[in-house]
Amino acid sequence: MFVDELRRAAEAAARVELPAVSATLWKAFGAGQITEADATALSELIEARKAVPAAPRPAAALRGSRPRTDESLQRRRRWAVSGRLPPALAARFTVAELAVLAVVAAEAARHGRCGLAHGHLAAVAGVSVSSVKRAMKAARDLGLVEIEVRRVSAFRNDTNVVRVVSREWLSWLRLARTGGGVQVGAGTPTRCSSRAAKRPAEPSQGLPGRQGGIHRRVSADPGAGGGSRPNHVLGARGRTV
Repeated sequence: MFVDELRRAAEAAARVELPAVSATLWKAFGAGQITEADATALSELIEARKAVPAAPRPAAALRGSRPRTDESLQRRRRWAVSGRLPPALAARFTVAELAVLAVVAAEAARHGRCGLAHGHLAAVAGVSVSSVKRAMKAARDLGLVEIEVRRVSAFRNDTNVVRVVSREWLSWLRLARTGGGVQVGAGTPTRCSSRAAKRPAEPSQGLPGRQGGIHRRVSADPGAGGGSRPNHVLGARGRTV
């Protein structure tokens, strides 16, 4: 009877429980409760169970806020290179933190502040919630943003309100809204060109030529055999010379 119980225990026990079954087996053999043949058979059964490889564990479902998809990685990279921060400030953050601050800058440029929750920021930027917290802490420590904690009760808070307070960052955002300082559209005429445009055009008088500071008007003389000769010479002030 005891042998049958040990056999059932050896067949049904998990791998981690087999050493305990083996210890019980040899303890019962020492007490004379089972024979040597039964002890040998049960010992071989236990060793055979240990030799069988363990079944692979099912893949655990991915949980948590850390993104693991190609789409989230692409969003993170697009936000990081969107140019929402000046290069001098952007060099102080990682790619994930830069993506978070770029989303904050976009919200601040649109609404004057960012009131998105950490989970919402993480989903839009393609990063984890811990990356959002690190980015906010680093930006606050550098004096780039001001974070308003809105406490509703002793155990619950509303979403934080983040405002950009850095002058360099604000100037960069204003410059981006105006197209980066590049003038768009037709150029404005210069002062000289405007004067030239207002100056009246001089009447055309034949084919004027310039020789020694004196203007000549040459007319054809039909009586000179189709040749041409100077009709009269005008001085600089229009007087005949």
